[in-house]
Amino acid sequence: MWVVKLGGSLMGTPALKGWLDALVQFGDGKVVIVPGGGVFADAVRDAQTETGIDDATAHQMAVVAMDQYATLITGLNLDLVMAASELEIAEHGCQRRAIVWKPSPMVLADKDLPMNWDLTSDSLAAWLATKLNAKHLLVIKSIPMNGAETVDIKDLIFEGAVDPYFGEYIANKPFKTWLAGQDDFLKMKLPITHQSSPVIGVEVRSSKAP
Repeated sequence: MWVVKLGGSLMGTPALKGWLDALVQFGDGKVVIVPGGGVFADAVRDAQTETGIDDATAHQMAVVAMDQYATLITGLNLDLVMAASELEIAEHGCQRRAIVWKPSPMVLADKDLPMNWDLTSDSLAAWLATKLNAKHLLVIKSIPMNGAETVDIKDLIFEGAVDPYFGEYIANKPFKTWLAGQDDFLKMKLPITHQSSPVIGVEVRSSKAP
């Protein structure tokens, strides 16, 4: 199983539909897409500023914002199907469907998850990868890769490319973590699950994560 996080920054770009089409074509029924929050999460931030709601309330709203992005993503490709539980993910996987995760039922049921803005969809994608016993986590970002083969998680956190919890959620996990740019879907030519590593991405090193 591959968990693929599609950043909210891809919304409104040709890359979003490009990734969805590629994952449907090359996912082989073994890909779960994790939505970002995008403009829906930005609206929650604005609402918190205007009303003064606490971080726990904003966290719940931001997770529901991911649901909105999931609905949008599913509407962009009719071959995608939404799943809100591990059982639904397993069932749709057996049907060889490309899956979009609706996170709120699972995430809001876990009271041990941090409830603040330092936990974003990036760490939730890693959390899901652990739940599903995934082999790989691929995070798509609208940032340049600069031809590197590996990148250190500490640098990504420092640069604000991922949230502060991300290192904790990928450290010492059985899955490998990869980072790809928004246009790297153009490099996808073979079923992603037939590859031991995504030739389209760079590996994220977590050994030095705080």
